[in-house]
Amino acid sequence: MNFDGIWTPVVTPFNSDGSLKLEALDELLNTLIEQGVHGLIIGGTTGEYYAQSMDECKRLFDRVIEHVQGRIPLMAGINATATADSLELGQHAKNSGFDALLVAAPYYCQPAQDELLAHIRAIDDAFDMPVMLYNFPDRTGVPMTMALIEALRDRPNIQAIKESTGSIERLHTLATDHADQLQLSCGMDDQVLEFFVWGARSWVAGASNFLAPEHVALHKACVIDKDFVTGRELAARLLPMLNLLEQGGKFCQYIKYGCELAGLPVGPARRPLLPLNEQEKAVFKQVYDALVACRS
Repeated sequence: MNFDGIWTPVVTPFNSDGSLKLEALDELLNTLIEQGVHGLIIGGTTGEYYAQSMDECKRLFDRVIEHVQGRIPLMAGINATATADSLELGQHAKNSGFDALLVAAPYYCQPAQDELLAHIRAIDDAFDMPVMLYNFPDRTGVPMTMALIEALRDRPNIQAIKESTGSIERLHTLATDHADQLQLSCGMDDQVLEFFVWGARSWVAGASNFLAPEHVALHKACVIDKDFVTGRELAARLLPMLNLLEQGGKFCQYIKYGCELAGLPVGPARRPLLPLNEQEKAVFKQVYDALVACRS
């Protein structure tokens, strides 16, 4: 599978009472497709999968498949604390018609590397679908070591990795020693230019929920046109926003507030995440307004 491009980990809209806001999801999907993103991820961290029931995750998968109707590639996040739950979600995603799976380490239980390897192999054995690994040890508590990645070399379905450690050393190793094995996807937004310089062709970008045109333009400059002078200029415009998101905490709340400012009311994040306070909103809006003012 070709994972090139901007992959948006779609937020999950909620009503004020916490229920799914599916009409707002439809509008968001339409907007992202119209603005030229290359793929959509349902059930990612930005989509607050960890705060949803199994039934809600499946309802979201079904709604997205029904609404998108093949207009854009779709990846399903099938992450859970137990392998059995990941397999249940994966089966539903495959039956629904998703094109690929996003697989992270099971969170909180902190499996050892041999256990994590068995988890990934179990998913591959069950579904025979393209897989993007998601290495985010700050969230899961478990890294995907280079030894683990090497042990997956005999698994052709394991085709890409979203690298979210922030380690430039790991970026270099993935780009040089594993370029023949895995497509490299930027998962650390404030390092996107470095990823593109080192050959990444994919960016899983939470802020593309509300800044898709800027993300698509940066990808085009660096990956398609290989114009890193223009790419650096575009990245410099985005950097204050990306720094705020990566270093300021409250990632999901900021992404959802960005959607609201962009005319896409997707509602609040689910508890235990709390709404932004007025000062946080003001700081974010200042950065957002400065960025969109640069649009031609």
